[in-house]
Amino acid sequence: MSKILVTGGAGFIGSNLVDRLIAEGHEVVIIDNLITGFKKNINEKAGFYEIDVRDKKIDEIFSKEKPDYVYHHAAQMDVRKSIEDPAYDADVNILGSINILENCRKHKVKKVIYASTGGAVYGEPEYYPVKEEHPINPICHYGVSKHTVEHYLFLYNCLYNLNFNVLRYPNVFGPRQNPHGEAGVNAIFIQKMLCGETPVIYGDGGQLRDYVYVGDIVESNILAMTKGDKGFYNIGSGIGSSVNQIYSILKNLINFPENAKYAPARLGEINKIFIDGSLAGRELGWSPKVTFEEGLKKTVEWFKKNNS
Repeated sequence: MSKILVTGGAGFIGSNLVDRLIAEGHEVVIIDNLITGFKKNINEKAGFYEIDVRDKKIDEIFSKEKPDYVYHHAAQMDVRKSIEDPAYDADVNILGSINILENCRKHKVKKVIYASTGGAVYGEPEYYPVKEEHPINPICHYGVSKHTVEHYLFLYNCLYNLNFNVLRYPNVFGPRQNPHGEAGVNAIFIQKMLCGETPVIYGDGGQLRDYVYVGDIVESNILAMTKGDKGFYNIGSGIGSSVNQIYSILKNLINFPENAKYAPARLGEINKIFIDGSLAGRELGWSPKVTFEEGLKKTVEWFKKNNS
């Protein structure tokens, strides 16, 4: 078994990944500043450091813990926040990532698995579903900053032989997703409906996204540790679901009586994207196992048990 460091391990996806790694017998250490992560998400068997990825003291953590592998999930991940404060977005996502990569190089980490975004790096697609070789033309600062780190990973491999895999995520959903943030339409809708509030749909609701359940995302991370080298992988279902569809499904699952409210579309948001995960299928052996409706049902059940 291996020693593994997970940045953002108190967050939505990171904490689910940590649970799986520990269940498989790995020793796990978490780095998280708890700005968007929560202490209640942290597995009691994991080591934990409350620290920002930009902090130079992370060198001391690497020296002490000596991780074999690093999963880099910590990020500023709000599209609208990135547009409002692009310097902060770049500071966290680019300079914070360089700090992590410098420590991976210095302390001879075997491999970095990086959580990127298939939903934001490509921009408005030229074709569907989007493949990895599609032009990279992000239309928000978040997409630019996340993609920039992909270049750094390639560079660190060329210069220092640091192995890596890049996982370009779709819209991930499931247990522990924060319903109080700006991102995560499923969690936001579920929370509001369970509290008797009518959710707001921005735009006409016809926007299409690729939604993959968090358990399937975790599986892609597990596979990427031992399979694929220097790979850039879309972790997607290749299927687009609209915001109106989500509302309809959740309305039925929760028995919510009200129709949605509508508001103007938001700046920097892509109208339609869903990504082709077939390369991850061929090289990592990955494919999504949980259907969208099954995932929504699991998520609603979790929120009912953990509603706060």
